[in-house]
Amino acid sequence: EVQLQASGGGLVQAGGSLRLSCEFSGFTFDDYAIGWFRQAPGKEREAVSCINDRGRSHYADSAKGRFAISSDNAKNTVYLQMDSLKPEDSGVYYCGADRFPDLIGLGLCGKSLAYLGKGTQVTVSS
Repeated sequence: EVQLQASGGGLVQAGGSLRLSCEFSGFTFDDYAIGWFRQAPGKEREAVSCINDRGRSHYADSAKGRFAISSDNAKNTVYLQMDSLKPEDSGVYYCGADRFPDLIGLGLCGKSLAYLGKGTQVTVSS
């Protein structure tokens, strides 16, 4: 059974930090990229960042310089460190597995999602 469990969300003031974790099971990291996706109320879900098992990563422009994605392959866990948070970073953050781990550098993160877990709420107050 495939599972992706996101955790670490919460309420934080603007300028603060949060670290999200995505623990996954039921598939091999080699075959997928793991990404973080955000959905704000009334907006479409958007890719924030993705990483493959070799450590290659991609960030949305809004995340560059503030967020850092990393993985612990032995623990099947991907992290998203979010610093200098802004109110516009608020939303439900989901982690998912993309079928084409070698294409994330082309800005295709999340275009071929195979699996998507339940989200964790991030709220940044001004």
